Amino acid sequence: MTRPTDIPAPRPAELVREYGPFDGAERIGGVTHDGRHVWAAAGDRLLAFDPATGEPARSIACAADAGTAFDGRHLYQIAESRIDKIDPATGVVLASIPVPGDGGASGLTWAEGHLWIGRYRDRRIHQIDPATGAVLRTIESNRFVTGVTWVDGELWHATWEGDDSELRRIDPEDGTVLERLQMPQGIGVSGLESDGAGLFYCGGGGSGKVRAVRRPPRRASA
Repeated sequence: MTRPTDIPAPRPAELVREYGPFDGAERIGGVTHDGRHVWAAAGDRLLAFDPATGEPARSIACAADAGTAFDGRHLYQIAESRIDKIDPATGVVLASIPVPGDGGASGLTWAEGHLWIGRYRDRRIHQIDPATGAVLRTIESNRFVTGVTWVDGELWHATWEGDDSELRRIDPEDGTVLERLQMPQGIGVSGLESDGAGLFYCGGGGSGKVRAVRRPPRRASA
């Protein structure tokens, strides 16, 4: 895979709303959306809240230190060197697969029947088999990858280096950066998920918050 070279100028990210901090959650890692609730990885549990009201809905006790995903039926959660498949109704771990490589996994999302996982310091995104954890393809970035999401055929990932954080739309074939949304200085993004419509949900790391960012409207093709 080629690394992107021509990087477009960033635009300011439009923050719509902040959620949290949540009781007992000192840090937020991955986030996902199940069509009704936003789920956030809070270290020793997954917590769900209503994005309309911000009110907590429920929580599942589990190892939840990084990326989170939802496939329409099950939650997937990075727990150090493994990914757990969780029944959201019961909280039971149904299966586990290994994280590719030697750790350092960050973002996680579900798309096209597969899991997509970010490797933070490797600056890579892997498409993996959800049954075995086998790597099917790899996309390279030129920044640390902290969150990953697909929406309407677009691949976005979050970055966080120092006090700077962005949401980036990239070409899923070669990693070329197509669009950049720059978060306000000092606001980091530790996880990323789309609601399938007009919003991104962003984990806020040590702030203990989740932030909603407006997804830029797509221009009609000529």
